[in-house]
Amino acid sequence: PSLDARQDIVVVEVPKLGKEAAAKAIKEWGQPKSKITHLLFCTTSGVDMPGADYAITKLLGLRPSVKRIMLYQQGCFAGGTVLRVAKDLAENNRNARVLVVCGEITAVTFRGPSETHLDSLVGQALFADGAAAVIVGADPMPEANENPLFELWWTGETILPDGDGAIDGHLREVGLTFHLLKDVPGLISKNIEKSLTEAFDQFGITDWNELFWIAHPGGPAILDQVESKLQLHPSKLHPSRHVLSEYGNMSSACVLFIMDYMRKKSKEAACATTGEGFEWGVLFGFGPGLTVETVVLRSVPCNK
Repeated sequence: PSLDARQDIVVVEVPKLGKEAAAKAIKEWGQPKSKITHLLFCTTSGVDMPGADYAITKLLGLRPSVKRIMLYQQGCFAGGTVLRVAKDLAENNRNARVLVVCGEITAVTFRGPSETHLDSLVGQALFADGAAAVIVGADPMPEANENPLFELWWTGETILPDGDGAIDGHLREVGLTFHLLKDVPGLISKNIEKSLTEAFDQFGITDWNELFWIAHPGGPAILDQVESKLQLHPSKLHPSRHVLSEYGNMSSACVLFIMDYMRKKSKEAACATTGEGFEWGVLFGFGPGLTVETVVLRSVPCNK
């Protein structure tokens, strides 16, 4: 189908999908939606004006004065981007509560196989639809039964050397075309320890197996090479592998799915914390550029 036909689908369905995720997050948060001060919507699926942020504001019945931010076309690292931006908003605006929504639908990228672009076939096999939402704030209010799931302690973003053209996406008449080079897993694994060192030197952490891991599952080869390079115990990337196997690569939404899976499994397994019993963790987003987003997370006790 043409780009017009694809756009007609996603500009309606992406906000609707995001609304379902946001409604669940707001319900678990347990506060009136009038307390949401900021809305951050992220998608790589279609572009429109007004955007998906406007549409979901209407669908959810948020206040007309909610402060909206729309992030388009960031790709698979954007799950880290939205948390970084939400952290900055929450910490610099007293009593802010930021509703973060990631919604992705593959209608813009889906197409048949091509002998001249086998990398496109890899993308078709990996990418999937999905939406996730979370509320980010500073200074939680126990008296209002606000119960944090994780704490955001530090964020960083970097462009990897020699990564030009490794992951590209181009909006064309046929839709959004993706191009992936074979050495993407190697480029990420080669540089990932530098990002870890930059993030955790300040906390005195050098043993990467002492962290809980929320790594964007760009594909099995990326997870395999990161695990091998850092000599991680196989259990460390299990949450990422689980989400990839059950839901596919949902771009920006993936890391939020992994966080949700981890905190629920940690509670089921009677772990001491939401991070599989560990205090500190890392969230990685990998995407076009090659760009890497790094978030240092701190878990909270499961009994809270």
